[in-house]
Amino acid sequence: MKILVCISHVPDTTSKINFTEGDTKFDTNGVQFVINPNDEFGLTRAMWFKEKQGASVDVVNVGGAETEPTLRKALAIGADKAIRVNAAATDGFFVAKQLAAVVKDGGYDLVIAGRESIDYNGGMVPGMLAELTNANFINNCISLEVEGTDATAMREIDGGKETSKTALPLVIAGQKGLVEESDLRIPNMRGIMMARKKPLTVIDAVDATKETSAVKFEKPAPKGAVKLVDAGNIDELINLLHNEAKVI
Repeated sequence: MKILVCISHVPDTTSKINFTEGDTKFDTNGVQFVINPNDEFGLTRAMWFKEKQGASVDVVNVGGAETEPTLRKALAIGADKAIRVNAAATDGFFVAKQLAAVVKDGGYDLVIAGRESIDYNGGMVPGMLAELTNANFINNCISLEVEGTDATAMREIDGGKETSKTALPLVIAGQKGLVEESDLRIPNMRGIMMARKKPLTVIDAVDATKETSAVKFEKPAPKGAVKLVDAGNIDELINLLHNEAKVI
């Protein structure tokens, strides 16, 4: 089984976010970048398939040279090969088209992507990728087993969980539950040294239209002052909620 894991290069959630050029560009100065958490769950699950079933695991990213340390980390975790599509990942459809070209060229049986990236939070790429490659698709995936060409997956739905049986080729949009946080792997020294010898291939982007562009970024408004109301003063609380906060 050939597995491709899609890796997004995203800011660490503890990084301080700023914008430049009139709030139209993200300021990367001083920002620590990591593997997108949802993608890391998928990569860890792919490692299980590699170790238990002998699958080969490649990772792919759409981005510039600055994303290569993130791909090297994925190699250090255990992926066999990395592919970087040399293009800025600024539009979901454009990214899906690039990934689809890689999938078709590589003949992958299973594509594991994160449900969404924690920077743009679009949640659109995995579904578009499945459509572009004519593959089956499971969204919000929290469990996956593969036997031969058959797959059994569980996904979160409103009010519960749903188990589906389908066939390869398959694209899943994974999240926490696919593996638990305690299962995530930290690269050891041996893995880091081996990653230096593993192939990282850079390919040109295919022609594709960028359907969207970011016009302006805006930070959330700072939290306002807090008013404390005595526990027994219900009338005052209702008055504030009704006339000042205007939530009732």
